[in-house]
Amino acid sequence: MAATATLSSKLQISLPKAVREEQHSAADQELVFIPQGKGVLVMPVPELAQLAGIARGARTEGHRDRQDRY
Repeated sequence: MAATATLSSKLQISLPKAVREEQHSAADQELVFIPQGKGVLVMPVPELAQLAGIARGARTEGHRDRQDRY
């Protein structure tokens, strides 16, 4: 998908209709902007319930503790 948008004089953008429809975007949906080199990745902020179990199976040993930072 190659949709474009123009930055307004108020530094605002509107998501193109094709993008809104494909991503099922809704009014008042919160988005996060993540800098990626010379571009920006735009993603919806996940709800807390969507994050449940995301770290299941992660290693619990070998992590850095606050005491070994400096």
